[in-house]
Amino acid sequence: MNKDLQEYSHKRYNILTGEWVLVSPHRAKRPWQGQNETIPNEQRPSYDPICYLCAGNTRINGEQNPKYEDVYVFTNDFAALQTTSPNFFINEGLLKAQSEQGICKVVCFSPDHSKSLADLTVIDINKVVKAWQKEYMLLGSNDIINYVQIFENKGAVMGCSNPHPHGQIWSQSTLPNEVVKKDERQSAYYNKNKSSLLGDYLKQEIQANERIIYENEDFVVLTPFWAIWPFETMIVPKHNHTNITEISDNECLAFADAISKITKAYDQLFECSFPYSSGIHQAPTDGKPNTHWHWHMSFYPPLLRSATVKKFMVGYEMFGSPQRDITAEQAVERLKSLVD
Repeated sequence: MNKDLQEYSHKRYNILTGEWVLVSPHRAKRPWQGQNETIPNEQRPSYDPICYLCAGNTRINGEQNPKYEDVYVFTNDFAALQTTSPNFFINEGLLKAQSEQGICKVVCFSPDHSKSLADLTVIDINKVVKAWQKEYMLLGSNDIINYVQIFENKGAVMGCSNPHPHGQIWSQSTLPNEVVKKDERQSAYYNKNKSSLLGDYLKQEIQANERIIYENEDFVVLTPFWAIWPFETMIVPKHNHTNITEISDNECLAFADAISKITKAYDQLFECSFPYSSGIHQAPTDGKPNTHWHWHMSFYPPLLRSATVKKFMVGYEMFGSPQRDITAEQAVERLKSLVD
């Protein structure tokens, strides 16, 4: 790696979105006089009688959860998208709007209220992966659904309103902004080179071996060259699969293993239940071949220096472009040392 990248300000290009991130490694040496917080050492019970996600409990809408024993999926009681929205389009000069339909679901990873993905076994995480596969197929087969977004917000700092281990799935009739960017970039590359953009990038990363945190037979966990968040990571399948339904049972286990490794490393980094937003980007369910897609899972954690110091997107980042102080390579060295 060019040593200048570790010492001097520069920009890095995101091949999946066509956008740049400003990297300022010299700023990491400045003293910190910003906000510090006390992180409570919370010990949650395995069952919380007032948690609306715990097995057997009644949710706010009056429905009762079954006594589920592993993964439980249900339609979100407060869904951001509706199937009942009428079709409309408004185009009045510079004012544009259109209707959006969709289905939102909640995925409880475990009946154990005290756990997170980092605390689950690979076998239990594999059950979550299987649920994601099932919901992608089920929702994607609906005529009104053209994209299925699987994601998790972990921790109150990421806006998670309930600590019970769970994620969400929002499916909708159009492609969201980030997916449109990645769809266009991957399509253009595939049409020009007849190969996967992310697949070719992964080959280069494996050869360089500078940003890889962990790999098994089927997946690589790395910090992308263009990472924005301090300890951002990506899980990439080694085979050019367009979506998660295309991976075999063995690959499912390997994917679960990769999730287990990085989430456990996160928790060890600052000795806390590490907050993040994670999500899977994969091919739309619009009936097109989408052979240019190479699915992947990203983790965007906000913590920067410790369990109490967060990375905020403010100032220049709100009005200019994203910026980071520690380089991707420096982040990798810290995370790599924590992987068992």
